[in-house]
Amino acid sequence: MATKPKKKNPRLASGRKRVRQDIKLNAANTSLRSKYRTAVKNVEKAVLAGDKTKAAELFAKMQAVVDTVADKGIFHKNKAARDKSRLSAKGKP
Repeated sequence: MATKPKKKNPRLASGRKRVRQDIKLNAANTSLRSKYRTAVKNVEKAVLAGDKTKAAELFAKMQAVVDTVADKGIFHKNKAARDKSRLSAKGKP
């Protein structure tokens, strides 16, 4: 991936503070987004492997992660509901 061009520093103190806050928020959101995708991927792997007990266990954990990420607004609530619905349908015989 190409690196982003460096932006100019804001002059106002409030602008500098906003940049500092954005960096922290961006890191937190990236971490949660990654956790979401990993949880979904783990359930899909368990379903493909045919391990229903592990898939059910991972699905319960995945639901909690998906709900927290949706509540924080990182992914839309409808996307979270859609992902949970599709994975629960895959897990059933």
